[in-house]
Amino acid sequence: MVGSPHAALHRIFQKDPALLTRALQRVLHVPFPEPREIAAMNVDLTEIEPVERRVDTLLRAETDEGTYLLVVESQGKADDRKRGSWPYYLSYLYEKYRCEPVLIVITQSSATARWASRPIRLGFPGWHSLTVRPLVLGPDNVPVITDERQAERDVPLAVLSAMTHGRGPQAPAILESLASALRTIDPDSAAVFVQFIDSCLTDPQAKQMWRDLMTAIQYFWRHPLAEQVREEGREQGMEQGRAEAKAEMVLHILEWRGISVPDAVRERVETCTDPDQLEAWAQRAVHATDAAELFAGE
Repeated sequence: MVGSPHAALHRIFQKDPALLTRALQRVLHVPFPEPREIAAMNVDLTEIEPVERRVDTLLRAETDEGTYLLVVESQGKADDRKRGSWPYYLSYLYEKYRCEPVLIVITQSSATARWASRPIRLGFPGWHSLTVRPLVLGPDNVPVITDERQAERDVPLAVLSAMTHGRGPQAPAILESLASALRTIDPDSAAVFVQFIDSCLTDPQAKQMWRDLMTAIQYFWRHPLAEQVREEGREQGMEQGRAEAKAEMVLHILEWRGISVPDAVRERVETCTDPDQLEAWAQRAVHATDAAELFAGE
């Protein structure tokens, strides 16, 4: 299972390799040719010398215009060591496979995205022996998907949206729309995406909100991550029923968004036993500006 935000950011492309080329075309507007086939490759670039070098994800894309190697690196912060390792990766892969390598960096940080976007130029000014220009996917160019229908049309892209915008103010709406979209795909794929999001969310409140949303989705409990969440759920009393879990979800959304919850509102939510009513309140909580708006029109 995915165990860290770093792993989640690049392993989503192993789950859905075609997502990577769609992101290049639609997000970065790079005219990458439509692949006929995409296959995962060995990420170990270690040579005979005892110096270990590994890329995060390596994919081979077969297109009508040739074969490309897609090198995916997830980056949490600026790291000047990449000035040497990224050119090495690309040169090594070209020498070994005689295919054109393309470096894609994915990050949750705007500052890191700006750093990674700067070309790496080796040589002296005016005559660079080697130039590396990474393609970067981050919160500034990956679309914010808060509409359920849009999320349903491209679930992997909605997952990428949640992974790159999980710390922003629109995270509640993103996670809510994605939770609904996951119900429209096969349970096994959905369970994998659930784990990607859970591993990638670094904001504790966002992670808790995501787990609250997922308690209502039965197939989530088929994934190995479920045992960990079940154990945490027992400690928090989450096993007392679907309605109680949804009530907690409504309150978590309001509190995470910084909306004050009066005692009367809290009592009405916590005593409600109708899961459908609680889900309607959860959807309103994503957009409400005042806790009383949960009950508007009732």
